[in-house]
Amino acid sequence: MLKKGSQNSQADKGCSMYETIKYSVENGVAWLTLNRPDKLNAFTSQMNKEIQKAIKISAGADEVRAIIVTGEGRAFCSGQDLSDVDEGMNLGQKLREDYGPMMEQIANCEKPIIAGVNGVAAGAGFSLALACDFRLVSEKASFLNAFVNIGLIPDSGNLYYLSRIVGHAKALELSLLGEKVTAGEAKNIGLATKVIGVDEWNEHLKAFAENIANKPTKAIGLIKRYLEASYHLSLEEYLKEEAEGQRIAGLTKDYAEGVAAFTEKRKAHFIGK
Repeated sequence: MLKKGSQNSQADKGCSMYETIKYSVENGVAWLTLNRPDKLNAFTSQMNKEIQKAIKISAGADEVRAIIVTGEGRAFCSGQDLSDVDEGMNLGQKLREDYGPMMEQIANCEKPIIAGVNGVAAGAGFSLALACDFRLVSEKASFLNAFVNIGLIPDSGNLYYLSRIVGHAKALELSLLGEKVTAGEAKNIGLATKVIGVDEWNEHLKAFAENIANKPTKAIGLIKRYLEASYHLSLEEYLKEEAEGQRIAGLTKDYAEGVAAFTEKRKAHFIGK
């Protein structure tokens, strides 16, 4: 098991860098909490940049083996804070400057990222949850693809991820109707990995993340990389890439430990290397 408690590291030193999020590391898990509860954790340019910074630090910290993104208070994230958008602003430019880099940082992180959807996830907040590898959802949470309700298209990678997760027809339905999706429905359509009761929320979210953090981190990164590659490579190209990925995985200490544990009929102790 991972050593209990936080450790002195670049990740720990990053805890005081932020104003719009909270950041801490415990038991191999980096907790990134959106921290504007009075605004339902709505995005500002500063929050976009702080999330990007926190993911980058987590990705480079050896002791971080999994990342949780969640929200403070009663919301996960309600989307863009409209008071942070100037009248006549070039929205495409804002996406390129704020949301694009944040979403690319998340996509490029080879460590598992869990969205702890504690409340409403709307607009770009929905997009943030979609970009994560897992979506653990409180029974009181909901999702809303609200862009159409103000005459916009889903952005921040929303349609890219949504269509992959729930399929073309359902993604179109959620995007065109702009209706709320409850936690139960999210589970039924494959949007939620797991729905958790309010009373069990913290305990189950923590346990799920720590379980992922104790798995072979390098193998997880390679799985994420090659699953994404499978969307744009031919089978012939993919099989060549897959062989290279397996070569890399076979050189890890976790592979050696996994084989030894299987042979010795014991539980493997992975170290993420």
